[in-house]
Amino acid sequence: MGDLLNLDQPSISSTPPEVISNALLRELHGLGPINFHAVTNDRDNDSKVIADKQRSSSDEWIYLGLENFEDDLSTNLLATRPRKADKEEEFDSESSSEAESIQPASRKITERRKAQHAVFNQWLSGRVKEEYNREKGLIDIAEFKDEQLSTRLLMNSQESAQVVTSPREYQYELFEMAKKENIIAVLDTGSGKTLIAVLLLKHMIKQELENRALGSPHKISFFLVDNVTLVFQQFAVLENNIDQKVDRFCGEMGTDLWIKETWERHFSENMIIVCTAEVLYWCLTRSFITMGQINVLIFDEAHHAKKNHVYARIIRDFYKPETNPVKRPKVFGMTASPVDAKVDVVQAANDLEALLDCRIATASDLRLLQNSVSRPNEIISEYGRLQAPIATSLTAELEERFGDIYVLQKHFQNAFQSSSVLGQWCADQTWKYCLTGVNSSKIERKAEKRFLESGSEKIEELDMVVKQLHEAQEIVQKHPFTSPIVSLVDLSSKVLSLNSYLQERFERPTDTKCVVFVKRRHTARVLGDLFEKIGTPYLKAGILMGMGGGEVGDLSVSFRQQILTLIKFRKGELNCLFATSVAEEGLDIPDCNLVIRFDLYDTMIQYIQSRGRARHMNSKYVHMIEQGNRYHLEVLKEVRGSEQIMRDFCTSLPEDRRLKGNDFDLEEASKDGTRLRVFTEPKTGAKLTYWSSLAVIAHFASSLEHPLDEIPQVSYHVTFENGMFVAQVFIPKPSPIESVVGEPATRKSIAKRSAAFQACVELRREGYLNEFFLPSEAFCKHKPAFKNALLAITSKKTRTYDARIKPDIWEKTRGTIPEKLFVTILELANPERLNRAYKPLALLTRTELPELPTFPLYLDGGMSDFRSTRILKSLLYTADSLKKLNEFTLRIFRDVFNKTYEDNSSKMSYWLAPLAENFNLKLILNDPIELLDWTTIDYVSMNDQLKWDINKPQEWYLDKFVVDPLDGSRHFFSQGVVPGLGPDDDVPIPYPAIKRQEIMLKSIYDYSLSVWKGKERGIRESVRAQCNPNQPVFKAEIATLRYNLLDEMTEADKTICRTAHLCPQPLKFSALPIEVASMSLVFPAIIHRLESYLIALEACQMLELEATPTLALEAMTKDSDNTEEHQTEQIHFQRGMGKNYERLEFIGDCFLKMATSITIYCILPEKKEFDYHVRRMLMLCNKNLFNNALEYNLQEYIRSKAFDRRSWYPDGIKLIAGRGAREGGKTDITAQRVTKHHLGDKTIADVCEAIIGASLLSHTGSDGFNFDMAVKAVTALVKNPDHVADAWDDYYKLYNAPRYQLEKATAVQLDMAKQVEREHAYKFQFPRLLRSAFTHPTHPFVYEKIPDYQRLEFLGDALLDMACVNFLFFKYPDRDPQWLTEHKMAMVSNMFLGALSVRLGFHRHMLHNSSPLAFQITQYVAELGEAEREANGRVDYWTLAREAPKCLPDLVEAYIGAMFVDSKFNYQEVGRFFNDHIRYFFEDMSIYDTFANKHPTTYLHNLLQQSFGCANYRVLSQEIQDDPRYQGKVVAAVIIHDQIVADGEAASGKNAKVKASEKALRVLEGLSPREFRENWGCECWNTGVTGKGDVEDTAI
Repeated sequence: MGDLLNLDQPSISSTPPEVISNALLRELHGLGPINFHAVTNDRDNDSKVIADKQRSSSDEWIYLGLENFEDDLSTNLLATRPRKADKEEEFDSESSSEAESIQPASRKITERRKAQHAVFNQWLSGRVKEEYNREKGLIDIAEFKDEQLSTRLLMNSQESAQVVTSPREYQYELFEMAKKENIIAVLDTGSGKTLIAVLLLKHMIKQELENRALGSPHKISFFLVDNVTLVFQQFAVLENNIDQKVDRFCGEMGTDLWIKETWERHFSENMIIVCTAEVLYWCLTRSFITMGQINVLIFDEAHHAKKNHVYARIIRDFYKPETNPVKRPKVFGMTASPVDAKVDVVQAANDLEALLDCRIATASDLRLLQNSVSRPNEIISEYGRLQAPIATSLTAELEERFGDIYVLQKHFQNAFQSSSVLGQWCADQTWKYCLTGVNSSKIERKAEKRFLESGSEKIEELDMVVKQLHEAQEIVQKHPFTSPIVSLVDLSSKVLSLNSYLQERFERPTDTKCVVFVKRRHTARVLGDLFEKIGTPYLKAGILMGMGGGEVGDLSVSFRQQILTLIKFRKGELNCLFATSVAEEGLDIPDCNLVIRFDLYDTMIQYIQSRGRARHMNSKYVHMIEQGNRYHLEVLKEVRGSEQIMRDFCTSLPEDRRLKGNDFDLEEASKDGTRLRVFTEPKTGAKLTYWSSLAVIAHFASSLEHPLDEIPQVSYHVTFENGMFVAQVFIPKPSPIESVVGEPATRKSIAKRSAAFQACVELRREGYLNEFFLPSEAFCKHKPAFKNALLAITSKKTRTYDARIKPDIWEKTRGTIPEKLFVTILELANPERLNRAYKPLALLTRTELPELPTFPLYLDGGMSDFRSTRILKSLLYTADSLKKLNEFTLRIFRDVFNKTYEDNSSKMSYWLAPLAENFNLKLILNDPIELLDWTTIDYVSMNDQLKWDINKPQEWYLDKFVVDPLDGSRHFFSQGVVPGLGPDDDVPIPYPAIKRQEIMLKSIYDYSLSVWKGKERGIRESVRAQCNPNQPVFKAEIATLRYNLLDEMTEADKTICRTAHLCPQPLKFSALPIEVASMSLVFPAIIHRLESYLIALEACQMLELEATPTLALEAMTKDSDNTEEHQTEQIHFQRGMGKNYERLEFIGDCFLKMATSITIYCILPEKKEFDYHVRRMLMLCNKNLFNNALEYNLQEYIRSKAFDRRSWYPDGIKLIAGRGAREGGKTDITAQRVTKHHLGDKTIADVCEAIIGASLLSHTGSDGFNFDMAVKAVTALVKNPDHVADAWDDYYKLYNAPRYQLEKATAVQLDMAKQVEREHAYKFQFPRLLRSAFTHPTHPFVYEKIPDYQRLEFLGDALLDMACVNFLFFKYPDRDPQWLTEHKMAMVSNMFLGALSVRLGFHRHMLHNSSPLAFQITQYVAELGEAEREANGRVDYWTLAREAPKCLPDLVEAYIGAMFVDSKFNYQEVGRFFNDHIRYFFEDMSIYDTFANKHPTTYLHNLLQQSFGCANYRVLSQEIQDDPRYQGKVVAAVIIHDQIVADGEAASGKNAKVKASEKALRVLEGLSPREFRENWGCECWNTGVTGKGDVEDTAI
């Protein structure tokens, strides 16, 4: 039909153009919605007329602008039917003109931005006002009386159509019908017939397993298809959605040669067989199986069952002869139409019912399917009259020489036909296909076969034919095949029309996906090759045809190649398929937004099936018809008329065979209203009835936040049990209550209202509906308060807190003379790096210190670890010895640090003492006092300093600790006299940096004298006058001036000159030995770090926690203002503080999530997942942690400042002289125990999580799990009655197994547990718990009374997070949390977990009732398998596939949760699952460095700029602060050419923009550049506005 030279219609080729009659036109108009888009080529084929048919309010249709139509008809139609679109265009035109008069055409970008802001602000103001009015209106409704309320809401909101009728309801009803009787489901393509078959198979398997458990003979299910392609396709669907063994067979596998034993093995091993009907027919014929061994026969595309088709033979020869009903299997047929030929529809339907022993069941009202199946806009595209077929020069040459060769006759016909239908260039291509390459041998074999069949014995005849074929091949090979010219010279008017349409759609980068349907395989091939040459750069053509290829010139195609083509089409690697009928009824084609019938259909079912491929929003279905071709319009009329007859037939079916969706009769139901429940709110008197509950629950659902521009709808599932209807209502996420089961009722409508009523009551009981039955503020248009917990605190420095600088341990027994002291040895692991003599020191304290860790010190000679040794036995002392220890310690403070303190032993926090030479730790057991070097202590006690005189020998100047009495910053280690130098000599070069070179560099003596101004100048002159000119000059090393030995030495420090030449007279020689002084200089850094450890440990002790000092301090350390911002420059970084809290916070946060998830799951076993999230968030939110930390004063213990020797002071004693001393000997403020520091609120909350991490790691290693202390830390820091556990075992004690878990498992549930155990070696004690883990929310609760997996998924998500974080934390000890988080996201991503779910076969066990979900899973599994094959062993093959359906990763998490509960909360099982199935993929994390997801806002930017060439767009956001309904919310909008396209709301501007971008992408989906420009008046592409500057200015 579509090709004028169709051999079946030879007369049409010579038929002149006709004028279509008014009657035919009117008949065509009455057949339903169709747009007429006439692309009419004039005589030169250079112009086209586009006319659109617009729909009027009365659903009549107008046909405009087709040439050859009678003028009076077009005139009358235009005159009598005003077009609404014309008015709108006129208004738009006026608006545009007005805008142009106000604004110049070349408006500057800044002006454009101002205009965009004005548009946004005006829209935002209107939105807030509209929201206020809407809410006000609802409040008024709530005040009406009960009868007025229910009636008004039902009528205004049309709940009977929008709420009660759901997209899934017809599938449930058909499934229930199929359980009771044999039926043929007649539904549109894409409406989910296969899901009904899956539901039925699961039901039959359940019965079969129960029967087998009772000892009944085994039976098997058969899913029969009409062709090999469908075998593989439907097998993939069943394998991925049913957890029983499924296999597939077809004749190409050699099944006709299999023996009975082979078949018996297959029948015993499988529960379901998918096969071509021929396979089953021969198995029945040979008695390999009988009807009595089959429990259900499913006929796919059941309309084929007629005459002698194998479907008909199976029923006629084997099903109907079986007279025993018990031995007859159930029959279920599926089809889009009961007829597939030009026959009487009603009679054909009746014949089909009689043949298959079934009754047709379908939807009587298309509204039942409208939300499930998206219908395209239908367009007629006319092309100019085709030219008569001619012989091209190549064809003419070949015909002249080889026209009598039989094997070439068909190819001559194809060439002639193609010259007219496709064009001369295409006609020549057909010869290339049949006479070159592999087809050369094919055609020769065909000639040989023809010769043998003729019976001729003249071999020379065959030789002559072969010779001629060789000559023909040579002619074709030498023929100059040129590039096609896009005109009637090379191409037909039909192809030119197609090219014009495709050029428009693929003018720029686009997401359009197009299928062009043709009848013949060679047509698809030619068009595919043609458009690779003449198509736009953005048109990526492909070919899709059946698995033929045996004919000469035909393309050999395998099923695998078909799947690869579809995967490329789905990914966008191909976006235009030229397809034969295999794309109508065979393979599942990804949803398209453009379908073109290049060759028209022959039957109604071809029309319906090909139309069903266009399912996207804004999709189009194009009928290409020849201008003036009456036959084409007759076909269009016939198929649409037949479709209407079929629908009329379906409507006329008896009540019990129609899906009505709702049996609600308002008048009749009102009579029974007194018997139905009513709930009256005590506070307000508001009344809830069965009728009003529908509107209440629908409004509640619409008020919930939803990610896209779809309005959330409530759905219902109704079952018939014990003579009563029972309904279950499903409320979309994020509803706190997602499903409720109502009471049994005698009518379906009452059962639904019962479920809605019960849901409303529960929502009111929980506070989600207010006293007027309106959504409460927390769920109307605001997020719950807990969602803004993070927003209530900030990481900026907004508060000042006290900060402890000294530990409380020093305060113990202060003010008294201690009875005993405790010794801790302070020593260096590498003392030689001091570069001078060294002696360990003993730290003597009033209280025993804990075991403290080593830490690095950065000395002059390099890094050395500091270590401390705690002496367990206390030291007993005398009063005299304590006095000497006190003097020795104060001497160190005075000589080394230039600070003089009062001598008061009762105030001292600790004492320092040198250790005896070659001390023996064995002495510790006897008397630790022997550890001390009392000789040195006595010497220092007796000598305030070493007196110098001119007579000192030269050796006396060796190894003395020298102090400048006038400048406390100058200390020296003497190295001996320098002969030949005197006091008045110049300072040798190089010399150290000094303050006043003009004075101090006059001479060596001047350098040694460090006073020069004010009163000091007089002292200097006095001392200078007393200078002994005969005193020697000695060389000395300047003691380090570095202020922080806890940090690495800088390059500047390394280059400082440290050698000085001094005169002894103005200096003081300390009695402290050089080795003591050397170690004492390091002491401030040591004691600072030790005090930090002690303060951190005291914080843990306050919380009654035990942690190692290292981890405790790490948890309390904040080393910059932006510690939590990783991989960015740190602000005010504090050097030398060691590790900060960020890694501990990372793992602590994860454990906190796990711990709170477990306890919530334990104490709330019957609550919904929403409640779990709410209750958990109230515990782990930053605001809660922050508030609890303040109650503990935890902020005082946080270490936020690095060590600085200049600000170090010993604790507790009064400073008398030295830097910082006040007049009158008052204590300097810097010596107080508390100072101030600035902390962000989030920092304090993060430290809480870090403490949890420290508690965890202090008792857990990479190979061991001891979570008790971490559990205790969680309890202490969340301070919530929902978490009271003090040890890990307490969790299981809190858990009371729900009833469903403990009930006896059925045969089906036991079988599932056995199958899953083969996939992961864990045996479930409670199989019903496992069943819950594989139950999708769409699976009705009433079937098995087992809840869906959402609770277990909530638990498993936290457990899996912990396992992944634990792995990364120990494997990469030096990686920061940002890196860890980014790479953890790969491990817990939906992409990986979805792939893992498929790898483990979990998807086959999932129980669900969703047709789209089944299709998505099947597609994903096929694509993932191909990705794995192409990856060649790469472990990251899963990143090559698309995003998995969300349910697949949910299954993994739910399984982990179920296994954890079943094992009595044994976390080792979680770790084992991780090691067995996940760790393998992530041993090398570097391959996931670039793992990222596509961001909606970025994608929108690229779509607008690159695909549509638009630059006049912005995404703006604004927080609404003054309106209480929007409190804490940010509203964003996408503006294109000053028009609001989409909007979004969220708690932050970033998320609001994401939501707005997602909505905008939905609006723009499927639009061509031309349609985009027309819709939004965009001329950026034509005015040069798309320059770089505009792109940079666009705010996205």
